[in-house]
Amino acid sequence: MAAPGALEPAAGSVPGTKVELTVSCRNLLDMDTFSKSDPVVVLFVQVSGSSEWKEFGRTEVIDNTLNPDFVRKFVLDYYFEEKQNLRFDVYNVDSKSCSALKQKDFLGQAFVALGEVIGSQRGRLERPLTGVPGKRCGTILLLAEELSNCRDIVTMQLCANKLDKKDFFGKSDPFLVFYRSNEDGTFTICHKTEVVKNTLNPVWQPFTIPVRALCNGDYDRTVKIDVYDWDRDGSHDFIGEFATSYRELSRAQSQFTVYEVLNPRKKCKKKKYVNSGTVTLLSFSVESEFTFVDYIRGGTQLNFTVAIDFTASNGECTWCLGGSPSPWGWPWGGCNGHCAAGLPSQPTSLHYASPYQLSAYALALKAVGEIIQDYDSDKLFPAYGFGAKVPPDGKISHQFPLNNNVENPSCAGIEGVLESYLQSLRTVQLYGPTNFAPVINQVAGIAAQVTDGSQYHVLLIITDGVISDMLQTKEAIVTASSLPMSIIIVGVGPAEFEAMEELDGDEVRLSSRGRYAERDIVQFVPFRDYVDDSGNQVLSMARLAKDVLAEIPEQLLSYMKTRDIKPRRADPE
Repeated sequence: MAAPGALEPAAGSVPGTKVELTVSCRNLLDMDTFSKSDPVVVLFVQVSGSSEWKEFGRTEVIDNTLNPDFVRKFVLDYYFEEKQNLRFDVYNVDSKSCSALKQKDFLGQAFVALGEVIGSQRGRLERPLTGVPGKRCGTILLLAEELSNCRDIVTMQLCANKLDKKDFFGKSDPFLVFYRSNEDGTFTICHKTEVVKNTLNPVWQPFTIPVRALCNGDYDRTVKIDVYDWDRDGSHDFIGEFATSYRELSRAQSQFTVYEVLNPRKKCKKKKYVNSGTVTLLSFSVESEFTFVDYIRGGTQLNFTVAIDFTASNGECTWCLGGSPSPWGWPWGGCNGHCAAGLPSQPTSLHYASPYQLSAYALALKAVGEIIQDYDSDKLFPAYGFGAKVPPDGKISHQFPLNNNVENPSCAGIEGVLESYLQSLRTVQLYGPTNFAPVINQVAGIAAQVTDGSQYHVLLIITDGVISDMLQTKEAIVTASSLPMSIIIVGVGPAEFEAMEELDGDEVRLSSRGRYAERDIVQFVPFRDYVDDSGNQVLSMARLAKDVLAEIPEQLLSYMKTRDIKPRRADPE
């Protein structure tokens, strides 16, 4: 999972502009035995006023090359008055998932200030990569360009006809590479299509690209398109090229436009050379790219719901620590609240709050809630517990209101949720099992009542990670993915969270019984990754909130886009 965000400015700073960084590398170390390296670049930013580095984002992985030109850009807020230090780490990735980067695959790093890139000639800076003793690691090339305020998005589709045959035993495996021209006459890669296998007449899938990425808002800027034949070893064969512009493409909205694909070498060598095929623009449409802020200003409300784990696995006893089955026979493990360790009043409980600091549950709740509450006009938050025996009859409940009001489970503000949570700890018995599906279905039912874009729901689940109803939870999430809602899961405690990682569909889209989630709506983070070593709870909360809320704007936008919901016009006042 990438870590999106922006460089952290000093208080009161206002970004002067947004800058797009394009990254390339040259002459990288070759780490693979039978092929070349498969590089990825990870960008870290230094937190203002400290020595701490935070991951900002990653490029894509490019297979089998020592000279990669990465398509994925880094977009940074640029502050003239600050020294914004950046670190670029380059790794060789052995598998499709680059989530776990290993030191043995390290190819080098470079340190640079954003101002250095912007201030360099033509906004282009080349730095040597270092960090591998006794080795020349190659160089990293950075190109900085200020983004225009153009917020239009283009959707286009192209096909080709009679392309040159490049494969000995087949035809060609063609794909397109788009480049925008720079002010100094050079070109920057901005898009690659998919590869269409074994054909000289490919039809590529429609794709979308921001106008600012295609031409940076300059409608007459040259757009160069190269046609390649894909080869497994990365040595793709050049078929030909053609040039156009955004203005020219946009004029073709009502008619097919055909471009000749020309190979300059062939043209020079062969007198009777005509072309290497043609590319036809099948469709071209433009729509405005709405932002999260557009919807919030237009009146979209974020409705925040909390669900807290009250299962017995939140307290560890000798049975748990020794790995022995519970003597009471509970299949979900844990001491089931029968021993002192399972009581919230004991320091061994994850619910324990000392007189000097909040529990991990309370910290996670405050970190997320205090930001989301700014987008909720009534500041009333439904809050539930699950996995406990509740009074008066001691029945197990997987969806009980923390304020003990079934008719109205809403609490006044985050402080009200915290108060109800602490009160529930004194009245319920931690039990089990850990079922997520009931509370997800509860919020999904509410979200389904208003789907016009005026309401968007965010469910925060705080748990110790021992999930019991995985199949039902996956089914609930797949169903909820078509509704205006997102789910944040914060894992507390020392448990392994493989099950939670599966629910977070960043790498593989979640599915259940043959149905795939319409959108990725789950964001999972383990709380322990954000705990400040010095015990600074405010810093821990800030770190957690930044990462855990990072995907909410994009998830909201993806819902609005799939439903073609435009933001309402903001009140003039």
